[in-house]
Amino acid sequence: MSTATIWHNPRCSTSRKVLEGLRARGVEPEIVLYLEAPPGPAELKSVCKEAGIAPHELARRKEPLFRELGLEDAGDAELLKAMHENPILIERPVVRTGKGTRLCRPAEKFEEIL
Repeated sequence: MSTATIWHNPRCSTSRKVLEGLRARGVEPEIVLYLEAPPGPAELKSVCKEAGIAPHELARRKEPLFRELGLEDAGDAELLKAMHENPILIERPVVRTGKGTRLCRPAEKFEEIL
C-alpha cells in the first residue's frame, strides 16, 4: 500500500469514520489538520482536479459562512481563495493515495483508492 493522506477534522464523525476505516485496512495515513494548516488555492485546485470534482463540490455549501460570503455564484478562483482563507468551508474528509484522491462522502469512497 502506498502512503495515504487524510484532510481530517477530529470533530467530524465522517472524518473519524474514514480514519478508522483506513486504519482497519492497515493504512496509517498522514493526518493533515486542515483547519489549523489550510491548503492554499493551488493545492485545493489540484485536489479538485485529482478527484474529478469542481471547487463547488469541495465546498461546504450548507455552512452559514458560505452564504454570508455570497459564494453561491462565485467563480472557481474566488471560491478556492475563500476556502483557503476560511478552511471551515472545505468539505471533509479528503483522502489522497498513490491511486487517486477522493472526497469521502459517503465515507466508503476511500475504498476506491486503496
